[in-house]
Order: sequence, then structure tokens, then C-alpha cells
Amino acid sequence: MQYWTLAETPLGDLPAAHNFRLMEAPVPIPGPGQALTRTIYVSLDPYQWHYKKDGIETPGTPCHARTVAQVIESRMPAYGPGDFVFNVNGWAEYGLMGEGIARPDYMVPRRLDPAKGNISYALGVLGMLGLTAYAGMMLQGDPQPGEMVVVSAASGGVGQIAGQLAKLRGATVIGIAGRPEKQRYVVNELGFDACVSHLSPTLAADLAVATPNGVDVYFENVGGAVFDAVLPRLNRGARMSLCGTIADFRDHPHGGGKAGLIARGGAALAAAGVTLHDLFVGDYVASHHDRVLAQMAEWVANGQVRYREDIRNGFANLPTVFGEMMRGDNFGKTLVQVSVDPSLGR
Repeated sequence: MQYWTLAETPLGDLPAAHNFRLMEAPVPIPGPGQALTRTIYVSLDPYQWHYKKDGIETPGTPCHARTVAQVIESRMPAYGPGDFVFNVNGWAEYGLMGEGIARPDYMVPRRLDPAKGNISYALGVLGMLGLTAYAGMMLQGDPQPGEMVVVSAASGGVGQIAGQLAKLRGATVIGIAGRPEKQRYVVNELGFDACVSHLSPTLAADLAVATPNGVDVYFENVGGAVFDAVLPRLNRGARMSLCGTIADFRDHPHGGGKAGLIARGGAALAAAGVTLHDLFVGDYVASHHDRVLAQMAEWVANGQVRYREDIRNGFANLPTVFGEMMRGDNFGKTLVQVSVDPSLGR
């Protein structure tokens, strides 16, 4: 089998081809209580660059990623050959799951039913991204009817969901996206009230026009200059959910996160009495996972929540697509389809 690993650390600001090395290894053999799975979809997310830059991943091991896969061989009573599963194979064609395979509680394998929707959705709206959007917007932001909500990276995997949830609550929602086609999608397809571009040299002025009475809830995915533009618009007592800071993942050696934003604008946040919530989806799995994803599936099925994926093809293209996603050249939740043939066998 083939897998991608880091070729070196530390890394630069953005992923480059020389950061990764394609490796080969025997297809693993499942032991007692384990199953062998073949990867179908690999999820690419900004937090993965943080993992790589901070040394959470090391050269020689497959790059981390959540995946959708199909069981090829099983010694797990609960799974049989042909089953589709959410698991964590990473940037590898095959992987093991089950006993002895360490995974965080919020990444435990689960069976997927193709009859209930696209299996790729398990890596997005019907998975951790959906739960992340719900936890950050509905539980931390708690938008009320008539309040003003701003969502950065509004056409991305989490942002597109979070903004629609705020609309379900009756809030006015302004998106921040990049290219004109992304802005049009956010307004015309997702139902946001307006969308401004982070590529505009007049971003701060554009946002001020779109939020004449200030901002009550801010869902943060970007950081950097986008945060700088939103900061003076935050009303006293506003709530801010810090989902991610992709600009910091790109531009700083070890990311930014909550500490970076406080260093950047902590005095202004404190003066305005803004409540800053750090968002870690693992905190919400035990208490909300099943209920929220069941509700999300209902909203998706009846069209109340729309969802866009950016699916690229080819295992060899993983590093290239990852770099494009980090530069903002994706449009929707980014996945790479590794296996196009779901038939069994190695």
C-alpha cells in the first residue's frame, strides 16, 4: 500500500511539495478485534497543518486525517466485509481499526448507511464538522432572533453550516468569504443576508456597511486581518466562538488560537465585555453527538441546511489539494477521493 508522510519538520507558512514523501508498506493484517479498511475519502482540514507544524505528527507515520473507508477483512464481531465506516486511516490507502488502535473518543469508528445519504457527509455536515458548527453557533454563540451574526470562511466546511444554523434561529447573518462566486453562493444558495470579501482592500468599511448596528455573535474561522476587521464591530456583550484561525496556521510558526487572538485584540475584547469561547468539538461529543447529528440529518434531508463539498480525485494529489485548501483555493468542504471502486479485495 501507499501512504503519505511528512518529509521534514519544521515546516514553512504554507504546505509545499517538499514537505511530504510518498511511502510504500505492506497492507496491514488485522489482529484479534481489528478490521482492515480501504480508504475511500480523505478529509482535509486546516487543523491538520497545525498538527504538522507543532510536531504532533512526525516523519515516517501516515499524515493524520479523518476518513471514510470500507471494511475489507474483519476480526471485529460488529463489522463485516463491505461495511462502510467513518474512521481515521489518515493519508493512507489502507488502515486498521479496532483493539489497540489509539484514537480520541471523538474519532471512534462508526458504521455508515449509504441508504441514508452520501457516505462522504460523515466527514462533514453529518460528522464532526456538523457538530462543531452546532456547538459553536447554537451553544456558544446562542444567536437570538434579530441579532447580527458574522461568520468568517462562510463557504467553508464549518462556516456554511454555522451560518445556516443562525438563520434557523432568526438572526441576520453576514458571511465573509473570498472570490465572487463564493460570495454569491453564500447569499443565493445558503441564504445569508449578505457576504463581504476578505480579499477586498476595503474589508473593514464593507463590513461596517453590512453591520450598521454592530455584531452580536461572531463565528471565527480565520483570525489575522479578518479578525482585525470584525473586532471594532463587536457590540458590548457580544459572544465569539473561536473555531479556528487558518490565517495563523498559515502565517505563524505554531498557530495562533485563543492566545494569539487575545494578544492581538484582548484589550478591545475585554473593554467591550466580549465573551470569547474556545471551541473544541471533543468537549461536546459525549453530551450532544447523537442528538445533534440526528437533527442535522433531518435538516439536510428537508433542505433547511444545504452543504457543498469540494471533492478532488487521486491519492497522488493529496499534498497538492492540501496546499490549495490552505491557500483558500477550495470551494466547500475539501475531500480527496482515494478509491473509486468499492468492491472488496486488496
